Amino acid sequence: MTLPDTGLEAQHTPSTPARSGRRPAWHPATVASVAPETPNARRIVLDVPSWPGNDPGQHLDVRLTAEDGYQASRSYSIASSGDGTSVLLAVDRVDGGEVSPFLVDAVEVGDALEVHGPLGGWFVWHPGATDRPVQLIAGGSGIVPLAAIAGAHADAGDAAPFRLLYAVRTPEDVFFRPELARAEAAGVEVTHVYSRTAPAGSTVAAGRLTKESLAAGVFPPDAGALVYVCGSTPFVEQVLRWLGELGHDTTDVRAERFGGS
Repeated sequence: MTLPDTGLEAQHTPSTPARSGRRPAWHPATVASVAPETPNARRIVLDVPSWPGNDPGQHLDVRLTAEDGYQASRSYSIASSGDGTSVLLAVDRVDGGEVSPFLVDAVEVGDALEVHGPLGGWFVWHPGATDRPVQLIAGGSGIVPLAAIAGAHADAGDAAPFRLLYAVRTPEDVFFRPELARAEAAGVEVTHVYSRTAPAGSTVAAGRLTKESLAAGVFPPDAGALVYVCGSTPFVEQVLRWLGELGHDTTDVRAERFGGS
């Protein structure tokens, strides 16, 4: 395979080792299917025969090897969870990036990749582990691990109250529409905040997430919710600042950031 030119690529901040007992390792993977997810992103299903399964919220490294032996790897959140060997990713293109343009524009069914994981033990959630309400806050492609958490909640019939606040530019940029609809049908309260274009017929005008719209879309501080935030570093830092100003205990918030590196 031929890799695109070197450039910036989204990466996750380091996280603690997995607590699930599934030891991370390198695994050969084959692309099983690809499909457009948004105008700038692609849904990729990998068949990983030796995959040990993963917890909702974990991530993995994808490694590509060029014909001249050059290798590049980047971290991506996993949109699936459980014990199966089918791994779902949704990759957003980073212009000038080294890995994401290949995965979004060029990878084909049958291509061989390598993945390392599962990784991460802090930004995970397990059905039945707590009866605390759970608040998910996503910015753009930061929805990927949170969709896995919401899906696991729906699949397990978990009784914990769940809310998802999803800040995204336009309706066309929404990831995982079927999965989010299924989670909503299972009781997850989903609120979208569109920064550029609102859906037709919406009674709420488009606009960036504000402290006021954040407060309206999340559990109040006295609910004691377990909060997960995922998005770009500026998005996460702003949300954490607002949560603190609103009275939430930000030392209890689990945050996953991504940005250029």
